Amino acid sequence: MGGAFLFLSAVLLIGLLPVPVLYLFSDLLRFTAFWVIGYRRDVVRKNLERSFPGISNNELKVLMHLFYKNLADILMEGIWAFTISRKQVLNRFQILNPGVIEPYSVAGQSIIGVTAHYANWEWGSLLASLQTDFNVVAFYKPINNKYIDKFVRRSRSRFGTTLAAIKETTLAFDKFKDNKSLFLMAADQGMPQKFSERAYWIKFLHQEIPFLHGMEKHARQNNLPVIYIDIQRVSRGHYTVELSELTSNPIELDEGALTEMYARKLETIISSKPENWLWSHNRFKLSR
Repeated sequence: MGGAFLFLSAVLLIGLLPVPVLYLFSDLLRFTAFWVIGYRRDVVRKNLERSFPGISNNELKVLMHLFYKNLADILMEGIWAFTISRKQVLNRFQILNPGVIEPYSVAGQSIIGVTAHYANWEWGSLLASLQTDFNVVAFYKPINNKYIDKFVRRSRSRFGTTLAAIKETTLAFDKFKDNKSLFLMAADQGMPQKFSERAYWIKFLHQEIPFLHGMEKHARQNNLPVIYIDIQRVSRGHYTVELSELTSNPIELDEGALTEMYARKLETIISSKPENWLWSHNRFKLSR
C-alpha cells in the first residue's frame, strides 16, 4: 500500500502542476538522471556508438543530451497522462492523415496499429479512441502492485481504450477482431533470451538483432491489415501522428517479410531523429 500511496500522490501532484512547471521538473529530472545518477549512461553510449559507427565525440555528446531530455519529458508526460483531460489530448496530439484507415473503418474491418517506444507512445493510446471510431485495444505489461495496476487500467481506459495484458494477446484478438477494432502494439521491445529462438533476426542499425514474432503472428493468423503509427514531437508537449500502411493482406507475404518491413520503417524514423528512441534499454545484448 505504501508504494501505491506514493505513486498516486505523485500522479495527483503532477496533474495539478501548470504545464511550464511540469517541464521545469522535467529539466531537473534530466539533470539528475544524466549528471547525478548517470542513469544507464554507459548503455546509452554503447547503443548509440554501435548504431551509428563513425559518430564523432561531439555528435555523441549532443545526441545523449537530447536523448535524456526526451526521456525526462516522456516520463513526466507519462505520469501526466493519468490526469490529462480530453481537451488537452486533442490539442496536443493530432493524426495528420486519418484517411489512411478510413476505408477499413467504413468496411468494419479490424486493423493492427504498430508503433515503437519512440517519442510519446503513451499518449497515442489515449488519442486513438478520441480521433477514430474503432474499438481500441492497447496491450500493456501488468504492474506487480495490484493497486497501481488497477489505477493504471482505469485511468488509461477512461476515454474508451481497452487495456489487455500482453500475456492475453491471443485471447484479446479472438475476442475483439470481429468488432472493428484497432489493436495497438509496440513491436520493438527487448527480447528475453528464452524467446530468441522464435524471433525474426534482422539487420537493424548496423547489427543483427531479434524482433518479437507477436505482431506478425497475429497479423497473419487473423489476416489483419497493419498500419505503422509514426509519432513525432512538433514542440515540447505537442505531437503529430502520420499513418502509413505496411500491408493490407499479410498472408500474401513471405514469413518474416512483415517484420522486415516494420524494421526498415522504424530504422528510417530513428535515423532521422535518433534522440526520440528509447536508447536506455539494452536491445542489442543478444546475438544469434
